Amino acid sequence: MGSGNNGAQAGPQGGRAIAIVGPYLSGKTTLLEALLARNGTIARQGRMADKNTIGDASPQARAHGMSVEVNIASSEFLGDTYTFFDCPGSVEYLQDMRGVLPGVDAAIVVCEPDEKKIPALQAILKEVEDAGVPHMLFLNKIDKAEGTLQDVLQLLQSASSRPVVMRQLPIYENDVATGFIDLALERAFVYREHASSEVVKMGEAQKEEETEARFSMLEKLADYDDKLMEQLLEDIEPPRDVVFDDLARELRDGLIVPLFLGSAENGNGMLRLMKAFRHEVAGVAGTAARLGAPEDGAPRAQVMKTIHTSHGGKLSVVRVLSGSIHDGTVLKDGEGNEVKVSGLQSVFGQDTHRADAASAGDTVGLAKLESVKTGDTLSSAGGGGLALVETPSPVLALSVAAKERKDEVKLAASLAKLIDEDPSLSLDHNQTTGEMVLSGQGDMHLRVALEKLMTKYGVSAEAKRPRVGYCETIRKSTSVRGRHKKQSGGHGQFGDVVLDIKALPRGTGFVFDNTITGGVVPKQYIPSVEAGIREYLSKGPLGFPVIDVGVTLTDGSYHTVDSSDMAFRTAAQIGMREGMPQCSPVLLEPIMAVEIHVPSDATARLNQIVSQRRGQILGFDARPGWEGWDTVNVHLPEAEIGDLIVELRSATSGVGGFSTKFDHWQELTGKLADQVVEEHAAEAA
Repeated sequence: MGSGNNGAQAGPQGGRAIAIVGPYLSGKTTLLEALLARNGTIARQGRMADKNTIGDASPQARAHGMSVEVNIASSEFLGDTYTFFDCPGSVEYLQDMRGVLPGVDAAIVVCEPDEKKIPALQAILKEVEDAGVPHMLFLNKIDKAEGTLQDVLQLLQSASSRPVVMRQLPIYENDVATGFIDLALERAFVYREHASSEVVKMGEAQKEEETEARFSMLEKLADYDDKLMEQLLEDIEPPRDVVFDDLARELRDGLIVPLFLGSAENGNGMLRLMKAFRHEVAGVAGTAARLGAPEDGAPRAQVMKTIHTSHGGKLSVVRVLSGSIHDGTVLKDGEGNEVKVSGLQSVFGQDTHRADAASAGDTVGLAKLESVKTGDTLSSAGGGGLALVETPSPVLALSVAAKERKDEVKLAASLAKLIDEDPSLSLDHNQTTGEMVLSGQGDMHLRVALEKLMTKYGVSAEAKRPRVGYCETIRKSTSVRGRHKKQSGGHGQFGDVVLDIKALPRGTGFVFDNTITGGVVPKQYIPSVEAGIREYLSKGPLGFPVIDVGVTLTDGSYHTVDSSDMAFRTAAQIGMREGMPQCSPVLLEPIMAVEIHVPSDATARLNQIVSQRRGQILGFDARPGWEGWDTVNVHLPEAEIGDLIVELRSATSGVGGFSTKFDHWQELTGKLADQVVEEHAAEAA
C-alpha cells in the first residue's frame, strides 16, 4: 500500500458501514466513485475505462477490468462518516463479501434492468439475506433501461425473498429517464450530471402516476403496521414523518427492500442514496445487537478483511462494534489467544494512513496480528466469534510448483498469505500423486492468484491440471514364489517366500496374513515380508498404487547365516513383481459424488453436460430456499471434473456451482485406460 491517494482525503473514520454488492459488471465500483465524488471526498469521479478509480486500483483489477478484492473507502456526509466496502461481484470472489457482511450496518445491492443477470442477482441477495443484513436495491443505468418499470420491478422481485418497495418513480422524456419522483417526499427531481438533482413541479399526469405508486408503497409498508393499514382503509393521508419512520424500521428489521434509481456513471441519484443511508440505516449498535454482541461496553471488533501488504506486513481490517481500541489494547482472538494492538491504520483504496484510536462504528486496520483471521471477533472480554464466515467448496484446481528450486519455501509461504487473505483458496498436498494442489472458485480466481504470486511476492510458479489419483487392483488370484539369493564375499543374502495373492472386495484395502508352520520362515522375518509387499503395492504392474488385495505368506525357506530382514523384504518384492501381472490387473478411477446447483431453466442443458462427461444422474430436486433453482446429484469420474465449472457457468450465465466428495472406485478399461497408463508411463520415464 502506498502513501498517496490521488488527492483524496480519507477523513476521520467512524459512523456507519455500508457494503456495496451486486452482480459482476453492475457498476459497484462506479457507484463508489460517484458517492465519493458527490460527497467531495475526491475532486473528480474517475472511470473504470480510464483506470483512475479509487477502487479496483490493484494491478490485477486494472489488468482484468474487474474487482478481485474488496475496496474500502470512507467519506463524510453532513458531518457523519460512512465507510464503504465495494465487494467483487463475480461468483469467483464472493468470499470477500462474506467476510464483510457481518460487520456492516446495511448493504446497497447494485442491479440492472437485465433479465440475464437475475440469477446472479438472486445469488447475491441470498447471501445478504442469509447474513441478516438490512439492504436496499439501487437500479443502476436507469438512463439505459428498456421496458416498463413494472416489468423491471417484477424481475427484481423474482430475485428477492423480501418485498421490493419502490421508493422512486422515474420521469421519462423521449423514452429516456431524465429524473425521478421521490414517493416518500412527494417531490419531483430532474437529474443534473455529476451534480445535485433539481426540484421541479409535477405535471398532472405525473401527479396521478405518483399518487398510484405512492399508495402501492404505503400498502406494502402497511403489511407490517396495523395503524397505517387502518389509515389507508379510511382514506386518511398518513403523516410524512410516520411514513419515513416505517421505511426506516422495516428496512432495519429486514421486512422490506427499498428500491432506488439512478446512474452511477453520470452521478445521478447519489444524494438520495446518501440521505437514505443517513436517516434510515441503523448505526453500529444495531449491528452489534444483530450479531449478538454483549452490551458490556468492552472493546470488541469484527475482522472483515485480511490484507498482506507488500512492505507493511499483515493488516486486519476491523469494524469496532463497541468500546474503543488504541495502541496497546489487549484483545483475544477467535481461539482465545491474547493479541496486542501495536498500530492502527485508516484504509482508503490502496492507501493506508496512521490512525490514533478507533471507537464504536469506526473501521480501521490493525497491523501485524499474525494469529487473527477474517471472521474472528476480537474482544477484551473474549467469547469467540460472533459471525462464522463459511468457505465455499472449491470447483477448480491446479497443480503448482516453483519454477526454480530455490523458491520452493518462498512459494509455500506466499501461498499461505494468499489463503489468509482469501480463504476460498485452499492448498493440499496430494499423497497419491505427490503434487501440491491449489484449489479455488474458478479460472480467473486461480489465474489472479498466480499473478499475485509473481507481482506481489516475486515467486514464479508453474501450473498445470492436477493428475487424477488413479489406483489399480486385480481380478484373479495366484500363488508365486519369490526367491532372493546373492553371494558376494562374506555373508550373502538369502530369502525365500511363497505368496498367495488374491483380489478382495472393493473398499477392503490391503490385508496381509501368514500360515507359516514349522518355522520355515522365522517369525522375526515375517514383518519384513509384509513391509516388502507394502512397498511394492505403492506402484503396481500398471504403474499405480494397488488397493483391495490380500496376500498370505504360506511357505518359504531361510539360511541360518545369509538370511536377513532385507533379504526377505527383497524376496517379497520379487514375488509380488512376478505374481501381480498374472492376476489380471485393472485400472480403477475415482468416482465423485457431485451436487450441482443451477437455475431451473439450465437443468436440461446440465443433463447433456453430465452425459458427455461419462456421468450418471442420480436425481434432482428443487434447491431448498432458492426459488427457481434445482439441485442435481450425479456421479462423475474425477477425470471429468477438471474444467466442469467452466462449462457449467457458461450454461448458467455464470452462476452455477457444485461441491464434490469421493464416492467409490470404478474399473476403467479399453482405450481410455490404455491412454491413462501410457501417459503415466511417459511422465514417469
